[in-house]
Amino acid sequence: MFTLGPSSFDWDVSPAKWEVADEALTAVAAARTDIFRSPIGSHVKEDAARALTEPPSGDWQLRARVRVDFHADWDAGALLLWRDDRTWAKLNLELAPGGTPSIFSVVTRDGRSDDAVGAAVGGSSAWLRISSLDGGYAFHSSHDGVTWRLQRQFTLDGPVRVGLEVQSPVGDGCEVVFDQVRLEASRLAHLFDGR
Repeated sequence: MFTLGPSSFDWDVSPAKWEVADEALTAVAAARTDIFRSPIGSHVKEDAARALTEPPSGDWQLRARVRVDFHADWDAGALLLWRDDRTWAKLNLELAPGGTPSIFSVVTRDGRSDDAVGAAVGGSSAWLRISSLDGGYAFHSSHDGVTWRLQRQFTLDGPVRVGLEVQSPVGDGCEVVFDQVRLEASRLAHLFDGR
């Protein structure tokens, strides 16, 4: 267990190593780890490190600045919604094939993942946010933590836990730093401009 801001998180799957210092979590993804259930074929991976907590009741938001030391395609740090291994969603800062850091999102229902590639990111860090409102969820990303861009809106059945994930699906591992992590009972005011 560790604490960031006012929230405590438990490792559901532990990373290769981790530490908390100065209100930042540094976690190293183990080699060839991921959470993904391919919509094409039968590829399933569920071994990426993830730390989870119970969200507040009602509307809430989880946000963090994520920095990834990229080495291989699909190395990533993510915010995660987790019901079970067949129902979850994640918002990633991830290295796309070809070497471009980008925002990815995955929503998994009934054991099949729906993977979407969003905007390219100019560097190895970005702000990520999950908002829960009116029974659904919104994913946003930001370059500065002030101006946000909608990446996706969707629903998931059932109660979820929420947290952080690190992965290195084809690589030998990567280091991810999560800082300014905040999980708060608050309502997203504007879906499309992200305030």
